[in-house]
Amino acid sequence: MNKNMVLVVEDDKAVRNLIALTLDTHDYKHVEAQSGTEAISLSLSYRPDLMILDLGLPDIDGIDVIRKTRTWSAMPIIVVSARSDDRDKIQALDEGADDYLTKPFSVDELLARLRAALRRLQYIQAPDQDPTVYQSGSLKIDYAAGCVYVDGNEIHLTPIEYKLLCLLAKNAGKVITHNLILKEIWGNAIPADSPAIRVYIATLRKKIETPMKMQLIQTRPGIGYRMLKTGDDNGEE
Repeated sequence: MNKNMVLVVEDDKAVRNLIALTLDTHDYKHVEAQSGTEAISLSLSYRPDLMILDLGLPDIDGIDVIRKTRTWSAMPIIVVSARSDDRDKIQALDEGADDYLTKPFSVDELLARLRAALRRLQYIQAPDQDPTVYQSGSLKIDYAAGCVYVDGNEIHLTPIEYKLLCLLAKNAGKVITHNLILKEIWGNAIPADSPAIRVYIATLRKKIETPMKMQLIQTRPGIGYRMLKTGDDNGEE
């Protein structure tokens, strides 16, 4: 039996059974919730490694489930929803979802995204051979603990946000291209995924730069991004 625990949040019985059967077939442990309230309760009780979440729930919207979960957990959240509008996708990602799959979906693609999310989680939790702390102004990244602080206050990041911040910090002063970010964070270099980078960069800026009242992540239009070192020119090029 796979050691990873997956929480399936889906009110449509047929879809929930399909996902559950798929997880069973591939030896993933799982628990099921039919509502947002139940999902939050099971998250606290079982501490799952990953959540598969529908947005159209009978009691509270899936976006609210993401928002509430992110107050205490950084586990990967894969949204599986019939909502295909870009605004819904952007809102879900901006609130803390790590991936978004539109119904109807391929179970093979769902499994591939699940494996990718768990690999990213394993990467984040793995011991780091680099210096254990990164410090830039009031920003502190404790790699060993997997925590980020600004002015001594812990900043809650999703797994992808944390990995992206670490990638930039470990290459501070260097321009990291879009293709390299896609390869390191998502495991591919598909141009269609580029808008997702902008979403996560914008979220990082809101969470990190806003409380610091300074720019740390510099945009290089058409190329990528660079983490500014303390004392660098903060002008955006």
